[in-house]
Amino acid sequence: MKDPLGRPPARLLVPAALATLLLLVPLVALVVSTPWSLLGEQLASRDLRLALWLSVLTATVAMLVCLVIGLPLAWVLARLEFPGRGLLRALVTVPLVLPPVAAGVALMAAFGRNGLVGAPLRELTGLTLPYSTAGVVLAHTFVSLPFVVLAIEGALRSARKEYDAAAATLGATRWWAFRTVTVPLAMPGILAGMMLGWARSIGEFGATITFAGNYPGTTQTMPSLIYVSMNSNPEAARSLALVLLVFSVAVLVLLRDRWLATP
Repeated sequence: MKDPLGRPPARLLVPAALATLLLLVPLVALVVSTPWSLLGEQLASRDLRLALWLSVLTATVAMLVCLVIGLPLAWVLARLEFPGRGLLRALVTVPLVLPPVAAGVALMAAFGRNGLVGAPLRELTGLTLPYSTAGVVLAHTFVSLPFVVLAIEGALRSARKEYDAAAATLGATRWWAFRTVTVPLAMPGILAGMMLGWARSIGEFGATITFAGNYPGTTQTMPSLIYVSMNSNPEAARSLALVLLVFSVAVLVLLRDRWLATP
């Protein structure tokens, strides 16, 4: 069918094609350069299995934390009118633009052994978060929470306030309406936000290595192992990167109806 607006201009098509190649060529190069004959052996290595397990475990725990604290925050942003709501939303987005290493430094200033929160926490409980698995979870939560909150806020806004009002006319409290009306209506968006945050958490590197370090079996996640392997074993690094690529594609497949659908 002929486009009524005429032929697409080459001035737009050429840059669009270059952008596509810029995104595609590195991914194709990774797949092509991966030593497939050695892939099974490399994937069976103990360091890789530990890093993969720790990445999945910490990302999953971080997403549970994001759900517990992020869903209420998203509801506040989506449903309540109050002075400073725009400032609160801006605060939520700060980790999106903050360099990951700077995020790690900020976490150390707050939760380090002598940090604003870390020092009294250590004195009261003896617990220290830096260079521990709990520190990895905290770093993942910090960088992933904005993705979860903003995605869920959009989903809650799509579940319009009128449904809450209808539940209220039937005698429902706001908490009951939240649990039985708002959340079920927004569930696809909530799950999409969780998957998006989980994928971001799996790929987190800068804040994690700055705040939690890179100790095998304790804080060494897959991105950290890739970083170390680039100098000692580039083939293993490519295999690890390929695993993360597979994870990323799997997340896109799971989110295809929400993020990849053509309007």
